Formats: sequence, structure tokens, C-alpha cells
Amino acid sequence: MPPTTPQHGGDDGERFAEVVVVRHGETSWNAPRIVQGQMNPELNETGRQQAVVVARRLSAEAKPADVYSSDLKRAAETAQAIAKACDVSNLVLTEELRERHMGHLQGMKWDDAFVQNPGAFKGFNIFEPKGGLNFNDRDQEIPGIADSLNQLTQQCVTYLNKIAQQHIGERVIVVSHGAAIVELCRHTDPPGSSVHRNFPNTSLNVFHVSGVTRQWALARFSDVGHLDGKGALEDAFDGNGVSA
Repeated sequence: MPPTTPQHGGDDGERFAEVVVVRHGETSWNAPRIVQGQMNPELNETGRQQAVVVARRLSAEAKPADVYSSDLKRAAETAQAIAKACDVSNLVLTEELRERHMGHLQGMKWDDAFVQNPGAFKGFNIFEPKGGLNFNDRDQEIPGIADSLNQLTQQCVTYLNKIAQQHIGERVIVVSHGAAIVELCRHTDPPGSSVHRNFPNTSLNVFHVSGVTRQWALARFSDVGHLDGKGALEDAFDGNGVSA
């Protein structure tokens, strides 16, 4: 899709902030399907190449006012490449854009985690219902000081609203994680929408946030045109946005 720039949002001339949300590049934990959560692995070589490619693409589009990022290494490294390529001096690293804390599941392979403790997966709409569990329980907390989906949504949506209201009429770039991006799309789309199920590493997701009503519109999602079929872990479990 061609680059967009903030402009009139409707017949009333309303302006909006354009928030481009980017998933971080690949880490060595992605391919073997290890639960990362708020653990802090760095980008691997593929991830660094992905960061360069997405940064190059964004530098050819409308210049962002600022770049915001999760402070976890995999997101921060991706954001640094983007800020440098886009010649943006203001890079903000924050805990508010972190991935969901996954409690005792962090560091485990997804398959092993599910076998050992299937009850901990309540609230993951990526799974098909099985064994009578309620997979739509968004208040379910994973054992080990973890976040519920509702807590993750509140954190991410609140922070993006804050960013958007500071940048009405501007474009900003936000680098975050799979589960966080799923929740941002869920906030935008009607309940039950299947549009937000697969977010490969360095995919682009563009939100328009109204300066008047604060309503969100999803202008683009899961865009990996810059990868040209290379480097996207579309079949990897956490490429589906469960935990980046």
C-alpha cells in the first residue's frame, strides 16, 4: 500500500494521528516457539536484517515526528534502526509498550507449557476450545505474576491514546510485540473479527486515531510487503501474535 499521511478524517475536516505499529524483528526464541513474554532476548541475525529492511521502507514514506518503543531489547533494537533510518532524534523507550508478562510460562516451549498446564491458557483466543476450558476469559491471569488480556489491553490502549493525542496531524512509529498488537487491533475491530490473527516479525499496522472523538480506525494491518516473502515467520506459533 502507498504511504499515508495524517489528513482530514471525514466531512467535518477532523484531523487524526497516524500511528504506525511495528512488530519487532525475529529473535532466536521465535523459531523454536519459546514463550518470551517479558524475557529479554536480543534480535538474531535474521531479526537485524528485518529491522534494516523495515527501517528502509519507513524512511521512504512520510517522516514520523517521533518513534516510541517497548524497552525490551528485541523491540528497542528494531526501533533504533527505524529512528536512525528515518532521521528521528526522539526515540522513547517505555515499559508501557512491553509484551504481556507470561508468568511461569516464560522460557518454556509453547507445546510443553500447554501439556503441563492447560488451564493457564484461558484467555488465549488463538486456541480452539478443548477440554471444557473457557478460552475467552479475558480476566484469567497466568500463574507467576502475569498479566491478564484485559490488563494488557488497558496498558497498550491507554498509552497509544496518549501518544495519539500528542501527535494529531502527525505520523508516529511505535514498536511493540505480538500479543500487544493483537489487543490494539481488538480495540479497533468489532468483537469476533478475524482480521488480526497473524502478525509476522516487522509487520506494519497503521491506526488512525481521531483528535476529536478519539475513535480508532485500522487503516492497514499485518503488512510485510517490505520482506518480499523472506524472513517472515508466518508459521511460527508466536508469529500469530500470542507472545512476541
